[in-house]
Amino acid sequence: MKRVRCPKCDNYIIFDETKYMEDQQLVFQCPNCNRQFGIRLGTSKILQTRKEETTDENVQHEGLGSIVVVENVFHYKQVLPLQMGDNIFGRYVQGTSINQPIETVDPSIDTKHCIIRVQRNKKNELQYILRDAPSNTGTFYMNEILRDQDRIHLEEGSIITIGATTLILHTANEE
Repeated sequence: MKRVRCPKCDNYIIFDETKYMEDQQLVFQCPNCNRQFGIRLGTSKILQTRKEETTDENVQHEGLGSIVVVENVFHYKQVLPLQMGDNIFGRYVQGTSINQPIETVDPSIDTKHCIIRVQRNKKNELQYILRDAPSNTGTFYMNEILRDQDRIHLEEGSIITIGATTLILHTANEE
């Protein structure tokens, strides 16, 4: 199954690509806004959506680790590579200026929900520090809700819950 995003309202339309031949042109009508748009099957020159880019948990981006997003209710999985500095997580909304948007329909995730800061300590080791953005529904670390002033040092496999979605930290493999 493939997903295409409506260029007008960002609504996803899911279709079975195995029923069509490569290089075939398809026309869709968005059920949300009634916009008609076309796509051509095959190799796209446009960047793929985050869900299609990679779902390999072992892929390391710049050696800084990654966050695996598992939507408990909505059954999608995403792997978001981390970058140095503040990684601001939240629900993707068209025009959002956060650097780690989660593509979800989970209404309990704020557009700016939590922040994971990646930095090096005095021993030049990577550190992962979690804080709430602050958000309306809260950020949970290992089932404990964070207060606005909390700064939590994360380790490999740390579990963070925002809304009905779970984030799992995979740290960089530094040797």
